[in-house]
Amino acid sequence: MDNWDEVRTAYHVARVGTVSGAAEVLGVHHATVIRHIDALEERLGVKLFQRHARGYTPTEAGDDLLRVAQATDDQFHQLAGRLRGQGNEVAGELVVTSISGLSHLLAPALADFQGEYPGLIVRYLTGDRLFRLEYGEAHVAVRAGAAPDQPDNVVQPFFRQDFALYAAESYVARHGLPESEADFARHRFVGADDVKTRAPFHRWLNEAVPAEAIVFRAGDVHSQRNAILAGAGIGFVSVPQARAHPELRQVMPPRAEWAAPLWLVTHMDLHRTTKVQAFLRFLKECARDWQA
Repeated sequence: MDNWDEVRTAYHVARVGTVSGAAEVLGVHHATVIRHIDALEERLGVKLFQRHARGYTPTEAGDDLLRVAQATDDQFHQLAGRLRGQGNEVAGELVVTSISGLSHLLAPALADFQGEYPGLIVRYLTGDRLFRLEYGEAHVAVRAGAAPDQPDNVVQPFFRQDFALYAAESYVARHGLPESEADFARHRFVGADDVKTRAPFHRWLNEAVPAEAIVFRAGDVHSQRNAILAGAGIGFVSVPQARAHPELRQVMPPRAEWAAPLWLVTHMDLHRTTKVQAFLRFLKECARDWQA
């Protein structure tokens, strides 16, 4: 193909469906978009789009071309992600992703790491979505549960996050403490809103506690912890985080079946870069204190 700009323009027209929308994405005048489409169709000798009042719809030939353009665009993004991680300096952008429940550990660690390397710009992305390391969406991912098995990733054991059952002193003053699991039915609990949660401690809670006793449900561990601190009920808090709240009383000690194994995941193309290696070493050192 003689002119990638024309193919890229066609790809964005197909993606958004209008000339004006593609022009906005590409940062060009709408006349440039039309010129690119017309030139590409003339060069190939086929119609790539059906024009109509609502916009542009790809023809069968257009769909064939645009599948190739999509793959090429993805490869360019993947290459850009790898290039951003290269270099011998710990500087530029460092993108780290994890579930939000680890932010109380990772956000301070990232701030400390940035303190050692002021040239860094940190992006810390949390959520349930698996960011695509192969496309350069993140340099390092911290993932929980079973060992990740995506191809071309380097997976290392990180540490095991222990959880225990806790209650606030305000709850204990009103309701006391259960003497055993048989006593759970007369107490109040804080749990996950998603009954199909993958968290091992919440799965145990859903099995061990009558549904009517879980009186406060929340969608993330931060909200659950705040509810426990407010005295709404007994619930799970990670052991390192509970240490920061002396008003919490441990109801049951940690169990192996409640623990969440954590993994450090990097893409093979970025794993050996100076920046990633420096951060991995720093993070592993931090984890020693978290498990102490």
